[in-house]
Amino acid sequence: MAFNHYAKIKRILDNQTQGWIIKRINKPTKAKNFKGEILEFTHYYRIYDLHGNQIKYCKFQQIDLLAKILNVPIEALPIIDQD
Repeated sequence: MAFNHYAKIKRILDNQTQGWIIKRINKPTKAKNFKGEILEFTHYYRIYDLHGNQIKYCKFQQIDLLAKILNVPIEALPIIDQD
């Protein structure tokens, strides 16, 4: 079975007792998919705890995949924009 970064994020968030927020970072980024292809994105997301600290391993590009693995609609995610 292939490594699933979004499943790892879910496990990390399941252990966050005080909550968390997602910040959209409007800077370009690249990621390699499971086929070894490099995908380019205009922005990325990073998850922070309620004290404003980055949560380790919680940087990602596709909000729809996170919503799917968490089994919630995208609109239910606590997303804020960061310039």
